Amino acid sequence: MPNGRYSLHDTHDRLLLGEERFSCAPGPAGWRYVSKTYGPDGETLGTTDLTLDSRSRPLRLELRAGGWQVRGGAVDGVAWVRTDAADPGGEHTIEGHDQAHGFTGRSPAFLVATARLLRLEQGASARVRLVAFTEPVLAPRTFDQGWLLESVETHETDSGPLLVERYQVADLETGEQQVVHLAGDVVLAAAGIELEELASPPNQWPASYGG
Repeated sequence: MPNGRYSLHDTHDRLLLGEERFSCAPGPAGWRYVSKTYGPDGETLGTTDLTLDSRSRPLRLELRAGGWQVRGGAVDGVAWVRTDAADPGGEHTIEGHDQAHGFTGRSPAFLVATARLLRLEQGASARVRLVAFTEPVLAPRTFDQGWLLESVETHETDSGPLLVERYQVADLETGEQQVVHLAGDVVLAAAGIELEELASPPNQWPASYGG
């Protein structure tokens, strides 16, 4: 069961925004990822709880940040409910629905989830429609991403071969691109994300990725 810590940075000036402490594992449904995000001062900024079904669709999502909460899942596309903690009566609760394939956001969990959903072979590409929730107010935005699995490399480690997938990921609305390196359930590196600790096997990563 991988568990560890990511550092989160501004993608433009590399300013440290905080860290995310996570754990993830296969479960009765498919796969589950839970985490807490902390600011540089140690303040809790939010939480992520994402469960995928056996086909890697978002069975259940719960996000908390900035006094807001989002709960969602796959229902004829995806559906969600966004609530304000300062509105216990629910007068300003907003429900949403979109013919999207999944969710995304700042957490590295969503990169793993999208890669699992697409299941690309080396050299293959795909277009995927996602609903993003932007912190700190978790406002939704629907957009299309393009994913290309450029390469799969094998790195020898103390606990056996480690397969590292290199993806090119593009926001098809803005044209912004990033490179994402994945190994199983773990993001080794991506824009604004660095793996700092991993407290479970495999216990040795390629030196170029840190960890």
